[in-house]
Amino acid sequence: MNPAAGTALAVLLSLVSAAGYALAAVAQSRLAAAAPASPDGRGALRALLARGQWWWAVGLNAAGALAHVAALHYGPLTLVQPLGALTLVAALPLGAYCARRRVTRTEWRGALWTLAGLVGLVAVTGPAAPGEALSLREALVVAAATALLIAALSSGRRQGNGGRAGRGLGHATASGIASGVASALTQTLTAALALDLPGAEPTWWQTALLAVLISGFATGGLLLSQAAYRGGLAAPLAVVNLSNPAAAAVIGVALLGETFRAGAWGWLAAAGASLIAARGVVLLTKGGGTGEAGAATGTGAGAVVGTSAGAGAAVEAGGLPAARIAGLAAPEAEPAGIPLAR
Repeated sequence: MNPAAGTALAVLLSLVSAAGYALAAVAQSRLAAAAPASPDGRGALRALLARGQWWWAVGLNAAGALAHVAALHYGPLTLVQPLGALTLVAALPLGAYCARRRVTRTEWRGALWTLAGLVGLVAVTGPAAPGEALSLREALVVAAATALLIAALSSGRRQGNGGRAGRGLGHATASGIASGVASALTQTLTAALALDLPGAEPTWWQTALLAVLISGFATGGLLLSQAAYRGGLAAPLAVVNLSNPAAAAVIGVALLGETFRAGAWGWLAAAGASLIAARGVVLLTKGGGTGEAGAATGTGAGAVVGTSAGAGAAVEAGGLPAARIAGLAAPEAEPAGIPLAR
């Protein structure tokens, strides 16, 4: 395949990946908005797994990931990664359409600020030279530290609408970190299977342990993102997309000898891009995206999964339209909801 055709295919696959991730995020946010509270949260995961809409979201996330990997095969990282940021731009109008409202001017401004910051981060956080894989010892240390960090981010208990938004952003940060670490561990597993891992040759149980850790972090990232969408769609999705490459960059710089492009100027550019992205998240939080989960109608809402805590808010009146996007919108007569709290 000639370079021009490969680049065109990479762009197409990147757009497919962004669309898959956006549709999955909208489906997850609607599941979160439709879930009433439960006093004890028993059976939360079992009820979630019983929902067809959840498996649509899982399938779309998987399709997005596969398309992203395929795009990286045909195109350079510097092209594919920025295009992945279009997930937020696609999800914003889709989520608003499902909620039967318009995207506000503040939300569009927030999306553009976040997109600019994310593209800036991706542009400078790539390694100046290919990095090595983590050793098994380093992989276990990273996994343990990440588990503690995720527990801290997802265990906060706050009250009121501001508290709900804060918990959502905490879960979103934890989700992005979990997914970023899963990617780093996947690189380590690939090196282990190729018998090219730093240190001694891994045994079968060490390789199996890596596979279990990857599955755990990948699944945890998906469930934590479900918890994040209880606080809305746009701001949590932006934070997920920001914290994922940030976590991978921290691992690369701290353990793999990688560095920001352009040396010290790269560090400054990364800091500036982070501030720009933070400004975008603040605007998205204020722009109505956190309100899609709803104002009170008397129906409570829970948070998701084992590490998330607490009571939620209520589903907004009219927040469950009959309109469907790719079969993902919730029916008007919603069955018994899913208590998504531990």
